[in-house]
Amino acid sequence: MDAPELVALLQGRRVAVLTGAGMSTDSGIPDYRGPDSPPSNPMTIRQFTSDPVFRQRYWARNHIGWRHMDETMPNAGHRALAALESDGVVVGLITQNVDLLHTKAGSRTVVNLHGSYARVVCLDCGHTMSRTALAAALEAANPGFLERAESVGGIAVAPDADAVVADTSSFVIVDCPVCGGMLKPDIVYFGESVPKDRVEQAYSLVDSSDALLVAGSSLTVYSGYRFVRHAVAHGIPVAIINRGHTRGDELAAVKVDAGCSELLTLLAGELVRTCTASPG
Repeated sequence: MDAPELVALLQGRRVAVLTGAGMSTDSGIPDYRGPDSPPSNPMTIRQFTSDPVFRQRYWARNHIGWRHMDETMPNAGHRALAALESDGVVVGLITQNVDLLHTKAGSRTVVNLHGSYARVVCLDCGHTMSRTALAAALEAANPGFLERAESVGGIAVAPDADAVVADTSSFVIVDCPVCGGMLKPDIVYFGESVPKDRVEQAYSLVDSSDALLVAGSSLTVYSGYRFVRHAVAHGIPVAIINRGHTRGDELAAVKVDAGCSELLTLLAGELVRTCTASPG
């Protein structure tokens, strides 16, 4: 574990942080591509919009999964990053996760790159509503579905608030209460683009920093990898903490093959101590 090298790179610098699914594994949310992850085929926007059966299956599974995500609590890594922001070391976070755990942990400047599980948007009129409000409507349309699904046994939840549910064929989908259009979680699916203003906000965070720390992301998806490329192109050093290989390893000044919670907690203590000990 190259913690001294990592501390040396980041000490005295204002740090932007990019996090991925590996950040939340210690909170009980599995990642997509970690060494121990089960095979996963995340949904594409084309599947969601063009296939009614697929959409029915998605909402049935999400009706279970979002509740488990909503109840999930931040881990030590989330809390360490919130503390580092509070101490003025971290300028802000860009997260590829939709679980809102950084916000729950107390981080204030967070760019939710891929959206949030907690909001729903109408693809036709743009109306938005909370996932809690939709849950009530789905429960009314599918009385007893939740209890039947959960009585089967342990529920496996994926990083996008999906859950494994055996029978979804009878599930009734609810449409937009304003226009009757198609509702979709406010999450950027594969095949969709991240909204331009969100991308610009993320670039701005990187530009305002002296270093970029990547935590828990394989950087396989370009939506996160572009910030590593941007940092390097602008002379901003990159540090990576991740279990296993990442797409950005060759660009990183420091790469530590480790989990996030323990190392970020250690890092928070070291950087705060360095900050406190520095003159001025």
